[in-house]
Amino acid sequence: MTPASLQPSYFDQVYAADADPWSFETSDYERSKYAATLAALPALHYEQAFEIGCSIGVLTAQLATRCQHLLAVDVADAALSRARERCAALPQVDVQCMQVPNTLPPGDFDLIVLSEVGYYWSLDDLQRALVWMFGALRSGGHLVLVHWTPVVADYPLTGDDVHDMTRRQADIRGWSHPFGQRHAHYRIDVFEAP
Repeated sequence: MTPASLQPSYFDQVYAADADPWSFETSDYERSKYAATLAALPALHYEQAFEIGCSIGVLTAQLATRCQHLLAVDVADAALSRARERCAALPQVDVQCMQVPNTLPPGDFDLIVLSEVGYYWSLDDLQRALVWMFGALRSGGHLVLVHWTPVVADYPLTGDDVHDMTRRQADIRGWSHPFGQRHAHYRIDVFEAP
């Protein structure tokens, strides 16, 4: 039996204990990772972007500078409230509560960012999310994955599990892999729709 996806209540407890539990606002590691993520984006501008797991919106605000419209979602109300405050002056950002892959937005995108989220899902939920993401990206669109790679006991998957499964699915579908980079504790992979 494979581990189940972490539920919204898990994240509610995390944010109740600490408003910025992963130090997104203050960590040099996070700052460097965000810079590397933005540098990995193959296009300078995206018309329709989707960020899965926006947390308190630190990366969201930076992504917004490259997007005409950015839908940013999370499952934790406390995080969403902070993200909305942070992005209040960015009219192109729409912050919503959404539990992917159980709830999915309509429309299609030219950028989907899955950063530090995939390892919270079960293998089945990751597979469902990937099927949707591959179908939701326009021709030439980009799927960007960024994940912590060390094992975390609470998480159903590792960052490498998420990236390796995505790479296999991308290869089957004939998607290209224009960028891949491994750092000491995280990796970035970019996949492009044919």
